[in-house]
Amino acid sequence: MFAVIKTGGKQYKVKEGGRLKVEKLSGDKGGKIVFDQVLLVADEAGQNVKVGAPTVAGAKVEATVLAQGRAKKVTVIKYKPKIRYHKKTGHRQAFTEVKIEKIMA
Repeated sequence: MFAVIKTGGKQYKVKEGGRLKVEKLSGDKGGKIVFDQVLLVADEAGQNVKVGAPTVAGAKVEATVLAQGRAKKVTVIKYKPKIRYHKKTGHRQAFTEVKIEKIMA
């Protein structure tokens, strides 16, 4: 069974037992998170598919928080020729790694 969930402004295809890095969510390591914005639920063969409008009523995905972290640094360089302007900055995006425990449709 798999599902498509929406969190952090993005959509993710998830399976039971799968690991996923999503935008930062509140919760400690080992804590539980419930995703209630489920857009689609289907079995592996694709025979039984439920598509939401916009979400599937009563569907939930339970997950366990594995880690809170930050991604590798992305370097941002701004440069304008002939006017002696250059700026270098960096950014590290925060994420939450979760393990999908159960898909309830």
